[in-house]
Amino acid sequence: MLKRLFYSLLVIIGLTLLAALSLDRWMSWKTAPYVYDELQDLPYRQVGVVLGTAKYYRTGVINQYYLYRIQGALNAYNSGKVNYLLLSGDNAQTSYNEPMTMRRDLIAAGVDPADIVLDYAGFRTLDSIVRTRKVFDTNDFIIITQRFHCERALFIALHMGIQAQCYAVPSPKNMMTVRIREFGARLGALADVYIFKREPRFLGPLVPIPALHEVPEDAQAYPAVTPEQLLEIQKKEKK
Repeated sequence: MLKRLFYSLLVIIGLTLLAALSLDRWMSWKTAPYVYDELQDLPYRQVGVVLGTAKYYRTGVINQYYLYRIQGALNAYNSGKVNYLLLSGDNAQTSYNEPMTMRRDLIAAGVDPADIVLDYAGFRTLDSIVRTRKVFDTNDFIIITQRFHCERALFIALHMGIQAQCYAVPSPKNMMTVRIREFGARLGALADVYIFKREPRFLGPLVPIPALHEVPEDAQAYPAVTPEQLLEIQKKEKK
């Protein structure tokens, strides 16, 4: 009896895991047409939404995910692929401010402050994506983050009827822990949109981002910005 119960439990666990893995792969498949790995293939849009993350893993150790996102934002902006950068991140504590940190680094790297818009209430990916539409009045934009994050963000956008593409910036080589966490985050995103039908924690008044109506002629010419160059910029900023 106990042996039969044990095997039944294993079957249930196995089927549950298989279903979860299938949902994970389905999300990747569904969003694949909207993910761009190469900057030259990225379509022009007025707004690029940079999804926030911590700049440091711990004191003095920079987060490579952050560094690659800033690099991607600079490349998209300098190439003329986007005209404005909407920096969306967590600002729940006075000592932790993702949008302002990104803003400082982007300005230090040459981005015009007038082309930067801050979203301090991007507490979750869902908040960042939906607020871009409902608060900043932008329904067709470029998301800038790593590919695994692109897929979840785009899935939320598609479900909400929001048009978006994603520029998939590189990921650090050792990302197993992050990918495992992402697996759980995807299941959470599915529950948010299909079961709980969640909305952003905060919305607020409409704040449209200024629109540019012409595509720059040099939208295909883009200077590369490497992580090493970014580190040099940040070192100069500290001096």
